[in-house]
Amino acid sequence: MHLFDFQLIRPPFETDQEDGLEWIAAAHAQAEAAGGDLDFPSRLKEKLWHVGCKPEHIAKRGHVLPDFLHRDWDQMQIYCLKEAPSGKDLSVRAKIFEEEADKVFEQYYPEGIGAPDDLIHVSCTGYVSPSSAQKIVSKRNWGPLTTVTHAYHMGCYGAMPAIRMGSGFLSTSPQKSRVDIVHTEICCLHINPSLHNLDQLVSQSLFADGFMKYSIGRESDQPSFKILNMREEIIPNSLKAMTWNVMSWGFQMSLAKEVPVLITRHLTPFLDRLCQGVTENMFFAVHPGGPKILSHVQKTLGLTDAQMKFSFDVLRDYGNMSSGTLPHIWQRILQDDSIPEGARVVSLAFGPGLTVAGSLMEKSCGS
Repeated sequence: MHLFDFQLIRPPFETDQEDGLEWIAAAHAQAEAAGGDLDFPSRLKEKLWHVGCKPEHIAKRGHVLPDFLHRDWDQMQIYCLKEAPSGKDLSVRAKIFEEEADKVFEQYYPEGIGAPDDLIHVSCTGYVSPSSAQKIVSKRNWGPLTTVTHAYHMGCYGAMPAIRMGSGFLSTSPQKSRVDIVHTEICCLHINPSLHNLDQLVSQSLFADGFMKYSIGRESDQPSFKILNMREEIIPNSLKAMTWNVMSWGFQMSLAKEVPVLITRHLTPFLDRLCQGVTENMFFAVHPGGPKILSHVQKTLGLTDAQMKFSFDVLRDYGNMSSGTLPHIWQRILQDDSIPEGARVVSLAFGPGLTVAGSLMEKSCGS
C-alpha cells in the first residue's frame, strides 16, 4: 500500500509563540481575578515561562478562533472569562468544531471532484453526528460510492490506526482503489484558563490547530510512501501517564512528567520489533509531543540532527497538531528532493495508554 497526495490546509489565524504565551498568562490571570490574589499574575507567568514550550522550539501556532488575537474578554467566542473562568461549555465548543470541520471538508471536496471508495475522518478534538465526512458524502450524492469511517479520540497517534483501517479496506475489497484520510484537529477549543496545574500550562503552550488530507492506494505514480510495516503497543503500567477526557467545559489532557522517560525506555525493543533492528541511514518522523520527547528519542536512539530535522521543523513552524502532525512531517519528507528514492522512514507517535505506534515506509518519487 502507498500513501500519497498530501494536502495541507492552514487555519485562518496564526499567533507568534511569545504572543501566545502572553495571552495564556493573561487568560489565567483573568480567570483568577475574583480571587483577589494580587501576586497571582506574576507567579503564573513565571511558571508558564518555566514549563511552557518556548519560542525557540515553536515559532507560531495556527488557530481557527480569533479569541487569541485580543484580550477583550467580553467579545470572545469561547473565552468569555468574566462570564465563566473556564470559558464557554462543551456544547458551544462542539458547535464551533462542527462549523470549522464542515468548512475543511468543503475545501477538500469541491463540486465535481472524484469520490473516494472510503473516507476516514480522524480527530480527537471534536465529534458530532452526522459528521463532516458524512455530510460531504451526502451533499455530493456519493452514498452508493463512498463508505465513511470515523477514527476518533486516539490522540496524537491517530494517523496510524487510520492507515491500518484504510489498508485493510483495500486488501479485503479488490474493487476499491482509493481511501482518503482527513484530519481535523482544533486543539484551541480545549483550553481551560481556570486550571493552573503545570501539565495544563505545558499542553496549553504546545497544541495548535491543523488539517490534512491524503490517500492510500495499492500503487501510485505520484511521490508516495510504500508501507512496509506497522505496529502499535501499549507500554505496561502506564495507564495514568496520559489521559484525554471529556469534561463539561471541553476536553482535558493530563500529562505526567514521566511520559518522555516511559516512552524512551520502551522505544528500543519496540523499534527492534518494527524494523527488525535495522535503523541505520533511515530518516525519522517522530511526533513532536514536545521538544523534550524529541530530544529524549534522539538521544536514546543516537540519531543525528539530519535524521530528526523534519520533526523539529514541523514543531517549530506549526506546534503540536495532535493526530495531524505526523502527516505534516510526511508531506515535508516527500517534498524534499534531498531525500532520495528508496529512503526508508521510521515514524513514531504516542498517545494515551501509553500507546506507542510506529510505521516503516519507503519513499518513492513517482513516475
